[in-house]
Amino acid sequence: MLATIYILFLAGAQSGIFNDVGKIRTFTVAVVGVGGVGSVTAEMLTRCGIGKLLLFDYDKVELANMNRLFFQPHQAGLSKVEAAEHTLRNINPDVSFETHNYNITTMENFTHFMDRISQGGLEEGKPVDLVLSCVDNFEARMAINTACNELGQIWMESGVSENAVSGHIQLIIPGETACFACAPPLVVAANIDEKTLKREGVCAASLPTTMGVVAGLLVQNVLKYLLKFGTVSYYLGYNAMQDFFPSMAMKANPQCNDRHCRRQQEEYKKKEVEQPKVEVVEEEEEVVHEDNEWGIELVSEVTDAELQAASGTVPDLPEGITVAYTIPAEVTSGDTVEETEQSLEDLMAQMRKL
Repeated sequence: MLATIYILFLAGAQSGIFNDVGKIRTFTVAVVGVGGVGSVTAEMLTRCGIGKLLLFDYDKVELANMNRLFFQPHQAGLSKVEAAEHTLRNINPDVSFETHNYNITTMENFTHFMDRISQGGLEEGKPVDLVLSCVDNFEARMAINTACNELGQIWMESGVSENAVSGHIQLIIPGETACFACAPPLVVAANIDEKTLKREGVCAASLPTTMGVVAGLLVQNVLKYLLKFGTVSYYLGYNAMQDFFPSMAMKANPQCNDRHCRRQQEEYKKKEVEQPKVEVVEEEEEVVHEDNEWGIELVSEVTDAELQAASGTVPDLPEGITVAYTIPAEVTSGDTVEETEQSLEDLMAQMRKL
């Protein structure tokens, strides 16, 4: 059955848009936060045949989570990572899973978290290929940001707003693009203080539709990044009220509060200087006409000989009928036009009599 599932994925992907889709099995992705967005993200990656998934979460499945996708009522009470692994392994046992049921923001767990994303690749001892942040609080996002800045690990951030009708995804390349400390996405996009998102005693609204959309955008960006096709979005927002998808790219802030981010920026600048600059030779375009803005050119499909033959000699017409137009004979050197002293009015009157 597994082979059939994977063959179906290959059949859907082999459309010329991207090649070597089988390489998806060689990648490792860490998903931090297995909630409304993270669980659906993990499922999509599993169905795509990802090589290895690392799942991090400290929460348990509750019946209150049933308004979201993925989890089922009989899983209530289980840790989210345990329930997720059980479901995902049944979907595709070919994927390698590694689960960690703890809060990454504590000192001890943070150290272990850094160790796993730097050593827990498909080949043990190598780093993961991508870290996905699907958490719902500021502290966890900052912990992921700090770890990835220190390790130089590329990651993608995602989130859904408290009112459940907007969200975003963001690609963060340490030193090259803005990190989460440089410019938190919701502060930029909606003028919202990220620290207020997870307040004590306040339960954020959730819609499976919004979370499904954000998860889909996130995984689509992951596939484009890993398999190198299409354009990878640096920042893509989603506003369900107007179906608005703002997109932008944010540069790293030289005064970022994260010292590891500033260090990564310096290293990125050094790499840019060392890379040879490719000179772009601009080809001059042929100007059809200086006043012809659109470059439009009219070409006759009738040759001069064909036009002359079509005109022929002036026929012998009845009185009162004249030929509207005939091709004039070529004027050779020495030929002159007979001068006349008639006025323009006289000539016009004479023509009207014909």
